[in-house]
Amino acid sequence: MSGFVGVLVSDPWLQSQFTQVELRGLKSKFLSSKRETGHVMVGDLPPLMGKLKGLNQVVTEQEIADILAESYPDTSHELDFEAFLRVYLDLQAKAATKLGGAKNSSSFLKATTTTLLHTINESEKESYVVHINNYLGEDPFLKKYLPLDPTTNELFNLITDGVLLCKLINVAVPGTIDERAINTKEVLNPWERNENHTLCLNSAKAIGCTVVNIGTQDLVEARPHLVLGLISQIIKIQLLADLNLKKTPQLMELVDDSKDVEELMSLAPEKMLLKWMNFHLKKAGYKKPVTNFSSDLKDGEAYAYLLNALAPEHSSSATLEIKDPGERAKKVIEQAEKLDCKRFLNPKDIVEGSPNLNLAFVAQIFQHRNGLSADNENLTLSQMLPDDIQDSREERAFRLWINSLGIVTYVNNLFEDVRNGWVLLEVLDKVSPGSVNWKQATKPPIKMPFRKVENCNQIIEVGKQLNFSLVNVAGNDIVQGNKKLILAYLWQLMRFNILQLLKNLRFHSQGKEISDSDILNWANNKVKDSGRTSQIESFKDKNLSSGLFFIQLLSAVQPRVVSWKLVTKGETDEEQRMNATYIISVARKLGCSVFLLPEDIMEVNQKMILTLTASIMYWSLQQPAGSSEQAESAAEASEVSADENGEDRSSVAESMSNLAVDDAASDITMGE
Repeated sequence: MSGFVGVLVSDPWLQSQFTQVELRGLKSKFLSSKRETGHVMVGDLPPLMGKLKGLNQVVTEQEIADILAESYPDTSHELDFEAFLRVYLDLQAKAATKLGGAKNSSSFLKATTTTLLHTINESEKESYVVHINNYLGEDPFLKKYLPLDPTTNELFNLITDGVLLCKLINVAVPGTIDERAINTKEVLNPWERNENHTLCLNSAKAIGCTVVNIGTQDLVEARPHLVLGLISQIIKIQLLADLNLKKTPQLMELVDDSKDVEELMSLAPEKMLLKWMNFHLKKAGYKKPVTNFSSDLKDGEAYAYLLNALAPEHSSSATLEIKDPGERAKKVIEQAEKLDCKRFLNPKDIVEGSPNLNLAFVAQIFQHRNGLSADNENLTLSQMLPDDIQDSREERAFRLWINSLGIVTYVNNLFEDVRNGWVLLEVLDKVSPGSVNWKQATKPPIKMPFRKVENCNQIIEVGKQLNFSLVNVAGNDIVQGNKKLILAYLWQLMRFNILQLLKNLRFHSQGKEISDSDILNWANNKVKDSGRTSQIESFKDKNLSSGLFFIQLLSAVQPRVVSWKLVTKGETDEEQRMNATYIISVARKLGCSVFLLPEDIMEVNQKMILTLTASIMYWSLQQPAGSSEQAESAAEASEVSADENGEDRSSVAESMSNLAVDDAASDITMGE
């Protein structure tokens, strides 16, 4: 199984958009069409594409032809397989628009950016702009550009240099990006803009955003639907940050006894928010359960009951007597503002059932008045929850890594979500295409326990075929939620993915298996060849805690990416933390998708060190010979042009296209 080679395309980002099953099917259709005439032209696509999954019964052949005419006016234009795939993706996106895209997703975090409507929701845009003005208005760099006018498209103009999105990520999850690594000059050259966008996308993945179908060029061009989709995810991660038992132990009040705690822990943040809302609505005498943030809130009654229960001093039963839904919604918003809730929506958004804005509004109410008691019994129960720091860090890393792979299922709680086996089967199929026998797998919801065991038994069997160390490990261990065994399995799965990605760069490995020692030797040689003396004996070498070796390695693969004036000696804990934080952001800025924390470098976590080194190696081996020197000279030339003319030369931007690394190109999405 480990020797299986699937359908490969030269663009890693494009490869990441499809499962091997999809690629094989599309390749078969493409070749079948090509065999008939010897080539595939734009004019051949409408009848061919019209039969494909996701397009048939959604768009007609004529509609496909009209869409294609926008990009390919010449119907005799010949397409290769990669162009065929890109056309298919574009048509899928337009089909999703026709169907209403994101409306079909009950979970915000589960929806990828490409499922959002291509038509901009002006209310959402205006709400996000107000949010940005509120939280970034005093930022030292951005304050000269803020506040933005919510009624204009100023937002998209400001997005193009990448600074705003990086800053917004740090608002959502403070400390994610070392802001010293953000390029913040008045005029950025194309290299610097690309670095900012690469840093943004890799950091967005590191906080849990789904960015599989968005690349740096989308941000450079500020494609509105993709930009708003990303901003929406970042803001919601910020607003839902406290919807867990660690941050808000009072949520234990939502369950009757300790038996329900497991279920509570496994809830996605937005499901937790719904549970909290229904908890108060039931106590307030509201009869209808709220199951979504759209249709169930349109009449405003649920909001009126909720605010009466949480803030009776600012509310009135008279709100319920208002017959007009728009007027009632207006009154609800006025009452919420008395709690200092920021205005995330207007009455029309409530009446029309805007799911994103309603979710944000309810989250604001929760933050300002959750109405939960500090019951000692509940707090004591929450304190009994396992809090192994190492396990917690590894759970975070593997969860983020899995979510970055672009599989269908979104993981909220790793230890709970893997127990039915389905998620791990999806991951296995992604990293080792063809290894899973889907005919023997059962898709959730799974009512019969033995079906979960069957799924997990297949996980163990595939793991053995991939040469994982699984002595005395059975599928039932995963079903039972054995944390140590789950983490051990996932580490081997992640490591397998890393080594396979490196092996697939056949030019460098000649198809040979890559070992940990190969990665270690590569890193030492790279640093040595750059004229520096640092060397490490292993991935647990205590000298790594200073961070200097990694900074030298990053400088060796791309000299311009490291600013040495920001580097410390790494002698004290604070100096080590500063270096470690800088290393992570510089690696992401370069194009590495990594999920480690500064503590992992400071404590020399062997797993983390291996994954970070391998990610840098993978990025470096993909670069054309001499690309570092070309990048430096192009950047310098661009800076001269910018200084002389006040703008960047388009020729420099064009030269970038051969070297720029899309965020998805480094598909080594690393963890601990």
